[in-house]
Amino acid sequence: VQLVESGGGLVQPGGSLGLSCAASGSTFSNNHMAWYRQAPGKQRELVASITMDGDIDYAEFVKGRFTISRDNAKNTVYLQMNSLKPEDTAVYYCHAQVPYYSGHLLYWGQGTQVTVSS
Repeated sequence: VQLVESGGGLVQPGGSLGLSCAASGSTFSNNHMAWYRQAPGKQRELVASITMDGDIDYAEFVKGRFTISRDNAKNTVYLQMNSLKPEDTAVYYCHAQVPYYSGHLLYWGQGTQVTVSS
C-alpha cells in the first residue's frame, strides 16, 4: 500500500489549507483512514480519523476547525484545515489501517509540512 500526501505549505494564522492523501495497492473503501501530525520535539498525535463506514472522530484541539472526508471513487482522503493557528505547525501524515485476514496492517505516508506563521 502506498500513501502519497499533498497540499502542505506555508499559511498565515487564521488561514486555510487542504491536504490530500492518495492511496494505492489496496481496496481503499475497506480502509480505516486517518491523519496524524508531529511537531518538532513532540510525539506524533492523531488529528482525525474516518472509518470505512464514514464514522468520523476528531482530536479536541481541531474540532470545529478541521474536516476529514474521503472519496472512495478516487481512493483519496482529505483534511480541510480552517482557522489555522501557529500551534498547528507540524508534519502531517496520512495513515491507513488495511484489513488483513483476521487482523490489519498499518501504513504511513511520507508526510507533508504545514507551517502556520505570519
